[in-house]
Amino acid sequence: MSYEIRVELLGLGDELLLGLRENSHLVHIGDKLAERGLEIDYAQVVKDDPEEIKRFFSESWSRSGLVITTGGLGPTADDITRETVSEILGLPLVFNDEILAHVEKRFERSNKTMPETSRKQCYVPEGAEILLNQFGTAPGLFVQKDDKLLVMLPGPPRELQPMLQNQVIPKLEELGILHDSESYVGFRTAGVGESSLEERLDEITEPIDGLRVAFCANQGLVDVRLSSDDHERLPLERLKEIGHECRQALGHDFVSFGHPSLARVVFRTVRSLEKTLAVAESCTGGLLSNSFTDIPGISKVFAGSVISYQNDTKIQLLDVPDVIIQQHGAVSAETAVAMATGAAERFSADYTLSVTGFAGPDGGSRAIPVGTIYIGYCSPVGVWSQKVVFHGDRQSIKRRATTAALDWMRRKLFKYKAEELVASGVDAD
Repeated sequence: MSYEIRVELLGLGDELLLGLRENSHLVHIGDKLAERGLEIDYAQVVKDDPEEIKRFFSESWSRSGLVITTGGLGPTADDITRETVSEILGLPLVFNDEILAHVEKRFERSNKTMPETSRKQCYVPEGAEILLNQFGTAPGLFVQKDDKLLVMLPGPPRELQPMLQNQVIPKLEELGILHDSESYVGFRTAGVGESSLEERLDEITEPIDGLRVAFCANQGLVDVRLSSDDHERLPLERLKEIGHECRQALGHDFVSFGHPSLARVVFRTVRSLEKTLAVAESCTGGLLSNSFTDIPGISKVFAGSVISYQNDTKIQLLDVPDVIIQQHGAVSAETAVAMATGAAERFSADYTLSVTGFAGPDGGSRAIPVGTIYIGYCSPVGVWSQKVVFHGDRQSIKRRATTAALDWMRRKLFKYKAEELVASGVDAD
């Protein structure tokens, strides 16, 4: 079977248009398909209205070889994707006993009786391949018709993402639509703006015919993707070579190949040094600690954290001298250093990171405006502080302060590890 590989994503659900739920599907599905050399050409979001779904789906089906829908497969009255799509494709809905058994079993495991409305999920377009849902009741569906493909996925991300990874992608690979390995090279940078980054990389990338370079900036990080439409001229191995050239050119601004979080990079480095780390934070309110505790296995290196929001907490839990706060203020280099030192002593940690600042909208002054952040860093070889200033709303400043703190620690650790390797006679690169 041959396909016109134009890909379209159709998000269904009032909750997406009303802002009740973030539409993360485009990012996730787009990334997973792009890893295998397939890009989304169109993406639309449609409300739960039969006529609107008919109109938009008909347009999608007429111009695309692969249409992916998300949402509208549940048991409630507003879940109408199956019925509407079946009507357009001329495929009658038929009852599926395999789905019924699966749904009943899930309710039995929860010691609940399956409501009669759940039987609605057991009706599928005739000829559809069933994608059983391991984390919910609504099955996904895979339909082949008129030399085209339709993939229907449930809306909740915790159900959609494993279904996409474990069932849909292998099926598309089996049909020869996806490459069986990654077809691009991606890497993450920090501390350099998108336009400056492009200028620095132009000398390497601009002379290469057929090379596509994409930039995606977010909260102090920029992700770069190197790809090509001509895989014979620029195979993956050549893209990797170009990626390594970029790495050499960027120095410490290069974080890692792939898109690991800064916290994960710090974790890997501290673990490789067989050391421990701890955190003391104020204005970030736990974001810094959470960035570490999101990582499986972090307990091997993460000793703990203190969220010292009030001055009394800084004094009582981190032993920050009252005189430092009185003389320099809670938002100061001196307080940041004292917080980092206090965390090192409290947790007996080798490396500690602290953050204090004004996230706004209140607080601050003409001398120390909202957005002023001080970061403290304590290590076996010394203690340092750094001042950064951000603009934006409260949430944005908190996130950017967290990113800045992690990136500064990453750079400090990178320098320390490189010096340690050079001292031992090993090439740091």
